[in-house]
Amino acid sequence: MIATNHEEVGVEYKSDLLTESFETVLKNSLTRDRHSQYTQVGIHKDDLIFTMNGYAVKRFGSQGQQKSFLISLKLAQYYFIAKEKNTYPILLLDDIFDKLDDMRVEQLMQLVTGKEFGQVFITDTSKEKLPSLLAKNKVHSKIYHIHQGAIENSYES
Repeated sequence: MIATNHEEVGVEYKSDLLTESFETVLKNSLTRDRHSQYTQVGIHKDDLIFTMNGYAVKRFGSQGQQKSFLISLKLAQYYFIAKEKNTYPILLLDDIFDKLDDMRVEQLMQLVTGKEFGQVFITDTSKEKLPSLLAKNKVHSKIYHIHQGAIENSYES
């Protein structure tokens, strides 16, 4: 868990095809499609609406809530793959600390450094934050500092 609140989350599938047939949707959009020179309706325009407490995260969630939601989806995907394939996939967390408060970062680090995870790659723009979090959680790690596309230095902790 990377949040203290027990927010109720959900996923809604939005499609024009839920209310009308594909043929009707295409006919109703034909003039507009010809004008724009591409089809504006159909499954390629379907969407998943992620909600938190009944509200769309994309529209009403803070940047931290949005980032936490996306990380939660990534972790759910990780657990699903681990269970289905009976192996630990590699987890890549790119610039995860950007919009998260310290409490959420701490909870996330405690989670991904647990026994349920194999290799975890974490990128960050701060040279200090990640090493201190890893040391605090007593995690064996190898840290690489990249500068202008080249490894500047590396060390193990």
